[in-house]
Amino acid sequence: MENKGCILMKRYEVGRMLGQGTFAKVYLARNLHSSQNVAIKVIDKDKVIRSGLIDQIKREISVMRLVRHPNIVQLYEVLASRSKIYFVMEYVRGGELFDKVSKGRLKEDVARKYFQQCIDAVDFCHSRGVYHRDIKPENLLVDDNGDLKISDFGLSATKQDGLTTILHTTCGTPAYVAPEIINKKGYDGSKSDIWSSGVVLYVLLAGFLPFSDSNLMELYRKIIRGHFRCPQWFHPEAKKLVSRILDPNPNTRITIAKIKKNVWFKKGYEKIETPPSPQGIQRSMLLKDVDAAFDPSSPSSSPSSSSSSVNSIDSQEELNVSATNYNAFDIISQSKGLDLSGLFETEKNKRLNTRFTSMKPASKIISKLQEIALSESFYFNKEEGKMKLQGWKQGRKGQLMIDAEIFEVTPSFYVVEFNKTSGDTIEYKDFCDRGLKPSLKDIVWAWEGCEKQEVNQLLPS
Repeated sequence: MENKGCILMKRYEVGRMLGQGTFAKVYLARNLHSSQNVAIKVIDKDKVIRSGLIDQIKREISVMRLVRHPNIVQLYEVLASRSKIYFVMEYVRGGELFDKVSKGRLKEDVARKYFQQCIDAVDFCHSRGVYHRDIKPENLLVDDNGDLKISDFGLSATKQDGLTTILHTTCGTPAYVAPEIINKKGYDGSKSDIWSSGVVLYVLLAGFLPFSDSNLMELYRKIIRGHFRCPQWFHPEAKKLVSRILDPNPNTRITIAKIKKNVWFKKGYEKIETPPSPQGIQRSMLLKDVDAAFDPSSPSSSPSSSSSSVNSIDSQEELNVSATNYNAFDIISQSKGLDLSGLFETEKNKRLNTRFTSMKPASKIISKLQEIALSESFYFNKEEGKMKLQGWKQGRKGQLMIDAEIFEVTPSFYVVEFNKTSGDTIEYKDFCDRGLKPSLKDIVWAWEGCEKQEVNQLLPS
């Protein structure tokens, strides 16, 4: 391993970085007692607290301990220091399924095997009242044996006893999200997972996405309509299955039970025996450990770790998750999942748009946009969830018209998108640079393509 010598809580020798996400970095490590390779996800405590995502992290931990399945990445233990939380997880050497499909479509038998294992794992999650909500090739790993394992339960939701399965939070990666989530009318977590799994199946067999567009709004419209075509090389039964899964009506969408009875799906299918789930007492203790990880009075959730070991790990520069690594657009259209749409984009179809993220309430964002419209000589109108800004003056190509829309990613995290619908492009860019960005600096977390610190440097003081 690279960077040897960094010891975490006297248990793990930490090596090279395997990957980096929105909130964390993942490192390869070795258990000093068993010599087993593991993956350690390092999360910055302060960032989680500032972002209001403590409950989300706690849920991810408890969910991963609930869903013990051969096709799900296993969480071994959770450790914590004064400033970091560490997920010690199963190391899956083969990497992301995305890396395989990005090189082209897979052979039918290989694609079917991965889909069978994905459906088995998703079915198991649903049987435990867990809904992943972000099924995509980037979150599907492949081990040394060529078996698939679902990872990243950061956007998952659970069904507690007596509660309905209807959810309301808009989340997931745009190209894989179910139409009922976009419609924001409440949705069944199990049915949305089935949709996302169907998109994955299409991508494995085709090598590209069923729904793609460089513009986020257009992409959503295509998904809601559910219009797509299967390539001619799809097996007839595979076409039928994909069509049944990618049914925009969740009430008539095929269930997992019926997927498993499909002729194409059953070929070569081997049912996997799953281990028993943790007992209630174990789950209760795990929850206490999770709470302890955020207890400021407790330096570490590991009873065997000393203050010196905690300080040694915090002092390692390579394990710090700095603010500049927080790219808010990892979870929207700049994700690798949507990048596949570039295979079919043409310049003439691209529309001019600008996006930013904010942690302010939607009402404050709307109020701020009204204020900007007034000061910049724009009419402001709000209808059907969209805002329209229209310039009072005639420009070089008529009046400048801009659509704005707010998307809720989590209850405390929003994405705002602007689209120029008419007018001159130079005038639109000038409006964004001189009027929009400086006026919004108090509510913006990050502009698309910029980190928060970089944006602040670009704007006038």
